[in-house]
Amino acid sequence: MASRTVAVVQARLGSTRLPGKALMEIAGRPMLWHVLTRAAAIPGVDEVVLATTVSNEDDALVDVARAAGLRVTRGSVEDVLDRFRAALLAHPADAVVRVTGDCPLLDPRVSGLVVEEYRRDRSLDYVSNVHPPTYPDGLDTEVISPEALETAWREARLPSEREHVTPYVWRHPERFRIANVSHHEDLSGLRWTVDDGRDLDFVRAVYAELSPDGTRSFGMAELLELLRARPELASLNAGSRRNEGFERSRIADVPASKGQRS
Repeated sequence: MASRTVAVVQARLGSTRLPGKALMEIAGRPMLWHVLTRAAAIPGVDEVVLATTVSNEDDALVDVARAAGLRVTRGSVEDVLDRFRAALLAHPADAVVRVTGDCPLLDPRVSGLVVEEYRRDRSLDYVSNVHPPTYPDGLDTEVISPEALETAWREARLPSEREHVTPYVWRHPERFRIANVSHHEDLSGLRWTVDDGRDLDFVRAVYAELSPDGTRSFGMAELLELLRARPELASLNAGSRRNEGFERSRIADVPASKGQRS
């Protein structure tokens, strides 16, 4: 197969902390539209696929993706790893970029650095910018090989590994070749993702300043400049912890892991 990179965007409406957030309006468009548009602008990405669920409530997400001219696959509500595998089977590639649907400030240039690192060393199984994180929360990008994804799908058992797609890989560096892209300054304390209403207020305020109609492209550099000029904006969602969703899912790992040992 010739080199082909597919960005898979995971999204569903059943968020526990902010239900329906993927359709909430930012600069006149659904949040998911911004995520899909930014994913499509990542250098080196050949195709963007929305991986959502078979639940009827997610039909509206399908409409957003298809209106943008993008492909859609549907699968399990909770087993997101299975959704990613289904997306890869339907749209074969030798590199899969994982993007989550709650990152409407995703910077294609930053994501492109992760894709570039994966392409630079073809022996790599997994590249991210989150192990350890040095970029703002919300610019998270992961690239995984189809072989590593298949292994994870076949062997991962813990709920957190099924829900968050890649943990089985990065928890086993002895089995997979892993690399990380780091920023020269640790900005991991900045929160640019949407998990609750305060995050949404922050993102809406950012778009109001940098792209009121949602059409102007901007990335990390422009947003950092804005925060230097308007530092009070960061207080809109201050105090939230990074990776709260992943930490919540790990709670379910405890009984699951006990079951594995029995």
